[in-house]
Amino acid sequence: MFERDEERGRRPDDAQVALSDRAAELRAVLAAAEASWAPALSPDGRRVAYLSDRGGEPTVHVQDPDDVGSARAVPLAAGPAVAVSWSPDGTLLACQLAVAGVRTEVWTVRADGRDARRVAGDVDEHAELGPWSGGRVAATLLPRVAGRPTRIVLADPRTGALEQLVDAPIATLLALSDDGATAVVAEGPRGQEAPVVVDLRTGTRWAPRTASGVVQAAAVTKDGAVYVVTDAGAERMRLARAVRETDGGLTLEDVATDAHADLEAVSTDAAGGLLLLLWNVGGCSRLELLEPNGGREEVLLPAPLVTTAVLAPDGRTALLALEGPAQPRGVFRLDLADGRSSRITPAPTVPEGLVEPSLERFSGEDGLPLTGWLYRAPGAGPGSPAVVYLHGGPESEERPGFAPQLQALAASGISVLAANIRGSSGSGRAFREADDRSGRFAAFGDVRASAAHLVSAGLAAPDRIGVTGRSYGGYLVLAALAFLPGVFAAGVDICGMSDLRTFYRDTDAWIGIAAVPKYGDPAADAAMLEALSPLPRADAIDVPLLVVHGELDTNVPLGEATQVVRRLRAAGRDVEYLELPGEGHEYRRTASRARLAETMVRFLTRSLGRST
Repeated sequence: MFERDEERGRRPDDAQVALSDRAAELRAVLAAAEASWAPALSPDGRRVAYLSDRGGEPTVHVQDPDDVGSARAVPLAAGPAVAVSWSPDGTLLACQLAVAGVRTEVWTVRADGRDARRVAGDVDEHAELGPWSGGRVAATLLPRVAGRPTRIVLADPRTGALEQLVDAPIATLLALSDDGATAVVAEGPRGQEAPVVVDLRTGTRWAPRTASGVVQAAAVTKDGAVYVVTDAGAERMRLARAVRETDGGLTLEDVATDAHADLEAVSTDAAGGLLLLLWNVGGCSRLELLEPNGGREEVLLPAPLVTTAVLAPDGRTALLALEGPAQPRGVFRLDLADGRSSRITPAPTVPEGLVEPSLERFSGEDGLPLTGWLYRAPGAGPGSPAVVYLHGGPESEERPGFAPQLQALAASGISVLAANIRGSSGSGRAFREADDRSGRFAAFGDVRASAAHLVSAGLAAPDRIGVTGRSYGGYLVLAALAFLPGVFAAGVDICGMSDLRTFYRDTDAWIGIAAVPKYGDPAADAAMLEALSPLPRADAIDVPLLVVHGELDTNVPLGEATQVVRRLRAAGRDVEYLELPGEGHEYRRTASRARLAETMVRFLTRSLGRST
């Protein structure tokens, strides 16, 4: 059995880890600050469904949008909720539930909790919620075992029958027409997806002849027009109209573009004449209305970051999930006529004194422009401790949202530079693809450049800088410690890969297929994967390391954590291990996130020292 630190009887030195009452109080409030997100408006506009963790884990809630006090949880015991939508007649909710860590299933249920039924997903297939078509709900079924294709199905909540619409090696359903005749699918692995339009009545397919990229979202209007959010054939994510050609080709005609921003999502009203566009501009959100005549009007927002933007069927209002550095995610209604917004979900208690991050600009070791959000600890100076934080993906992006872990570190005297190194989204396609395959070696240099920026900016001592990150960022933590000895004084690896070869061997089949363009082929590129893996070089890790992993993680399997911890313990290194029970790749429960934040602060305070 693999021993956790608490089982081995390890106890921290109280004198080393004592924290101020103020910092401890702030962390406790941060951990308890509830969030609400992913709103869905019922067809009649009288109810809104959304996800909220106010009960300790993400649960579906339903309420009258005009009555905050009417909110009630929909009882579903299968697991934390990931997504929710209404049936076209408003009688059912479709919910994606995390039933076993990473693995999810699609369930349907009435708003009062009656008639709950699993309709898609099992031990061999990970199910992602798709749109409704009449009385049936679509799901993308991703294979967890090798040799099976991705299936896109329509599930009947009454009978449980599944109708297969599409199968492909790797694909995701993005949109269905209201009549169920047209589907828009993203086919292909990460970064090499193609938007494919399928006539479900005849099986006819239309696809671009050459263009591929990221295909993020799509919409089909009442008149049959197909819009996709993609950078296929372009440098930036934009809105394109997919025009079907007689020979099966698909032409992408630009509708809305911005040379300095990436489009994230599109929503349409019931008539299909009005489009709501959500843009990412330097990490912050911009919302626009696209009129039928092509006119674009910006809508002012009450918070810097929008994670969901849904246009109401009547085109008069929109539902938004908003957040900011001092504002947990909440659901708002926006009146598009006068620009006024009102909060729908209860306002959580948020402590005063949270850090407002600043956008830092610096360069990689080869001169590539980089950015990061700086959470500067009060009183930070040239002799202070600090950490570089690295997000996952690698295609994710650090943005100015609500970040309790980073705020907790800043409150404890440790500044944080949340870096967007090469491979991140938000800065164009060339930047996102700059770390693909062997380009990952240059990404290691970006991590070192991030630490150097903290020193040159007078924010940290060179011997008091740690590195932390989750998922791909956790991999980078291990890589930085193994490949860049002497740069960092400590590391925190959260659910990262320690060996890219064993990652491919043990991860779910669909994840491995999708990862090939980013990391390389496990067979053809085996030598490169070995050269990029931290585990074979673990003996070079000679600073304190905290490794954190979810018990049920099958995305980055648990073995990625336990194998590096075993190696380091055998070598007599200073390594701690925290395993979060019941969690997968995302830590969905409030108690787990609070435990992680407390453990990180204690470990980094011990390893880097308190700010003086």
